[in-house]
Amino acid sequence: MMLGAVQLGVLAACIVVLVPMALAGWHLSRNKVLFFSGALFISLAVAVHLSPYFPSLTDFFPDVSSSSSSSTLVVLENRESCISFLHRIQWKNHPRNMNFSSSWKWMLSDENVLACDFQKLGRNDVGDLLNGSWVMVAGDSQARLFVLSLLDLVLVEEEMVAVRGELFKRHSDYHLVIDRVGLKLDFVWAPYVNNLTHLALELNRNHSCPDVLVMGSGLWHMLHVNNATHYDASLQLLSRSVMPLLVGKSQPHLFWLGMPTLIHSMLNTEEKRERMTSATQFAYGLGVRGAKLLRPGGPFVLLDIQSLSENCGERCTEDGMHYDGVVYEAAVHIMLNALLIQSQQKL
Repeated sequence: MMLGAVQLGVLAACIVVLVPMALAGWHLSRNKVLFFSGALFISLAVAVHLSPYFPSLTDFFPDVSSSSSSSTLVVLENRESCISFLHRIQWKNHPRNMNFSSSWKWMLSDENVLACDFQKLGRNDVGDLLNGSWVMVAGDSQARLFVLSLLDLVLVEEEMVAVRGELFKRHSDYHLVIDRVGLKLDFVWAPYVNNLTHLALELNRNHSCPDVLVMGSGLWHMLHVNNATHYDASLQLLSRSVMPLLVGKSQPHLFWLGMPTLIHSMLNTEEKRERMTSATQFAYGLGVRGAKLLRPGGPFVLLDIQSLSENCGERCTEDGMHYDGVVYEAAVHIMLNALLIQSQQKL
């Protein structure tokens, strides 16, 4: 039936197009431009009337458009789900004279990790990814160590000498602009959750928000307040205070820097050993997960320092609380790969 309709349509086209064109050619042969315009007009008119008789390309290849769009969606969905596999890391201890050093890599034996193609980024790649960005990290000493590892991926060793002295001034903020990368970095000393809440409210009032915002707090509260219920309530308030930052045009990428695994026997004061117990840390961890702070229900992507430090082990810490740079380096690479996923980039 379709072929018959097409054949009739072609016959009609021959009559409708050729006869008028022949008559037009007889009368308009002395004006070639007018003849061409008339022929073109008639051809277009006929094409419009005959188009319903001709099947589109998708009629002959029904899977072309549908399969291409669906495969794109699958790729994007899988890529976003890669964030949940970022902490699948394995550690290796290496003898070094009388001491040991540790290294890490993603578990390439894991099919999901292999498919996600996570990358350890070099200095040039980190510079490209963060070019023109404003990064803010707010928290306690764990956040300082995180900033140190981030800068170690951006700066050369000669530049890092000065950074280490300035960054670790006790209980102080730190600001740095790296012109060659176009990177502005701020560290804000914020040992308690309410400090983070005030910072979020201030950013919202000023209508100025960093491109990447990393927050983390808990150790000071555990040591000096030692009340898991109060900590939980503080986190819920922080979560609500951060949400307005996600409404504007330039929404920040939010990361929560989790607390490390505490090794009770290695804590260096009696007060810490009394207050910072495994039971207390467990209760504080429940508070983080119950405060609607972390994705998928909350705004923050978790940088799970607890699992990273636990898997690195006792050899990676001297005081049972602060860990070797390799732990925070892993957390930085997790954040950078999450940024690549969220921005749909690939270096």
